[in-house]
Amino acid sequence: MKKLVKIVALVIIVPLTGCMMGPNFQKPDVETPYNFRFAESEPEAAANLKWWELFNDPVLNSLIITALTDNKDAMIAASRIEEARASLGFTRADQYPRLDIEGGARVGTFTGVSRSSTTDKSAYIAPVLSWEIDFWGKYRRSTEFARAQLMASEYSLRTVQIGLISEVAGTYYLLLDYRLRLFISKSTLDSRQKSLDIIQKRFDKGIIPELDLNQAQIQKEIAVAAIPLYERLIANTENALSILLGKFPGEIETGYDLNDQTFLPDIPAGLPSSILERRPDVAEAMYLLEAQTAKIGVAEALRFPSITLTGLFGAASSELSSVTTDGGVWSVGGSLFGPLFNFNKNIERVEIEKERTRQTLYFYENRVLNAFREVADALNEIQTYKRQISSVERKYTAAKNAAFLSKLRYDKGVTSYLEVLETERTLFSVGLELSELKQQFYNAYVKLYKALGGGWLSKEEMEQVQNQPEAPKK
Repeated sequence: MKKLVKIVALVIIVPLTGCMMGPNFQKPDVETPYNFRFAESEPEAAANLKWWELFNDPVLNSLIITALTDNKDAMIAASRIEEARASLGFTRADQYPRLDIEGGARVGTFTGVSRSSTTDKSAYIAPVLSWEIDFWGKYRRSTEFARAQLMASEYSLRTVQIGLISEVAGTYYLLLDYRLRLFISKSTLDSRQKSLDIIQKRFDKGIIPELDLNQAQIQKEIAVAAIPLYERLIANTENALSILLGKFPGEIETGYDLNDQTFLPDIPAGLPSSILERRPDVAEAMYLLEAQTAKIGVAEALRFPSITLTGLFGAASSELSSVTTDGGVWSVGGSLFGPLFNFNKNIERVEIEKERTRQTLYFYENRVLNAFREVADALNEIQTYKRQISSVERKYTAAKNAAFLSKLRYDKGVTSYLEVLETERTLFSVGLELSELKQQFYNAYVKLYKALGGGWLSKEEMEQVQNQPEAPKK
């Protein structure tokens, strides 16, 4: 019993007093600017909302909810979290003793070495307790690695979700754009068909030359050709959006027309750079760095001997009295196994993990840099698209009036049909340009909120963040 107590005490004390090889993880200190480039206004609470609700389109909200529930990529990411959680439990189990059962029976005259003059009959059954002492921290570092991988997988899911929301919203506005351009094309075709009918009658009466008729026919066919183009783009965009929703390709319902969409509020462009700390892809990269750092400790621990304790307690029956006697049996032993000389293989293993850790650090730093670039690009796009749309709207108003006046001038014989053709071409082109610019403007907002971390997916998350103490300004 005293021996057993000593063994148990050893089992408890050694892991607590043993060292852990390798460096402890420290969060990288990355110097960041306080404000984003192109900042104009003060931060607002809108940055912490479900940002897609700011578009005030119930259909878009419904599509996003469906995508978060049924998208296959999101399901895969969620499954990877469960895989990482199981992997953590699997790895953590190596730190503790292992209990197995062992048994056997034999009868015969062969002892395994030579023939026996008597028939030997023996049997035994016993639980076997084995435990490799984690003196160098190999298994604890492995557990750190698995835990960091679990955290990385959770942030990976958030990254997939934010990317999914942004892609659904972006594709939705692209679909609205194509549908508006199709409407413009059909309206233009209707107008040009009416003009062609009038010109055909004038040509039949010999009032105008055939050249005017041919020009009118060309303009009508340009509008006709635009219709199947945008019908094809609409169908392809609907199919892409259906896949994002986890559905088979099909028609997609839309809400407000692109011209009737809510004009978004001024973006909180004065957001401090610390907002990037909530970006899930940056957090994922940080935990991947922590996981890789732990692998250095695992590699260094493999350079040292492993110590294993084994205990057997059970019952046996044997005729070899020098080994066991009928009744209870027990056995306690230990073993040591370690590398002696393998041409620096274990040393190189450590160097491999160190270089991989350095690569992962660069990956983290590069992700931070790209995050700032994405925010700066989106802020710049919002500013420039806003000014560009204002200019094109004025151009569209002028083009519409010019087309109206040129028709009046042509009907009164003041000008040639070439002037009418030019103004109609300009009006059609500017109308399509304006639709595309509005789509790009709304998608710039989508890009910005994605770049800022995408907003919180639930009210509880937002409240949790708001209740945290404010970080000191740098």
